[in-house]
Parts: sequence; structure tokens; C-alpha cells
Amino acid sequence: MDKKIKIGIIGEFHPDRPSHKATNQAINHAAEALSINLDIAWLPTQPLENDLGIKNLVNFDALWCAPGGLYKSKIGTILAIQFAREKNWPFIGT
Repeated sequence: MDKKIKIGIIGEFHPDRPSHKATNQAINHAAEALSINLDIAWLPTQPLENDLGIKNLVNFDALWCAPGGLYKSKIGTILAIQFAREKNWPFIGT
């Protein structure tokens, strides 16, 4: 596949959290098994509190709400989830 799939992970990445490392590993493992060219970006939640941050979500093919619940902005997290639900965007919440 020539097209790169872009996945945005809603939440602040914490390299010391096993669930965050496992999320990256799981997504990369699936992409490798399916021979998919993949780009993963962790999306800090504070910029998602405003319209520009939310509008930038269209740059991702799918969104994943990070496990662990360590979000700097619960409002930004909820607005990103709302975007996915209202726009029928591919979304996974863990």
C-alpha cells in the first residue's frame, strides 16, 4: 500500500506507562501484519480545547483515545471524542 495511514492518539504520551508503550506496539504490529504504511501521532489534549486543534483532527484517518486516563485536559479529550462521534470518524476508545 502506497498511502500512509495516519492515526492520532488522543492523550499525552508517557513513556513510563506500559499501556502507552503497548498501544504503540499493538498499532505497529497490526500495521506490519497488514503491510500498511503507518504514521502514529500522540495528540496532547490541551490544544484540543480550541477550534483549531479540533479542526486539525481531519488530518488523521482514525483516532484512538489513549488508555490510562492521564489527560491534561478532560475538556480537550471530550471535544476530540465528540468530533469523532459527530463526524462518524473511525474511533477507538480504550
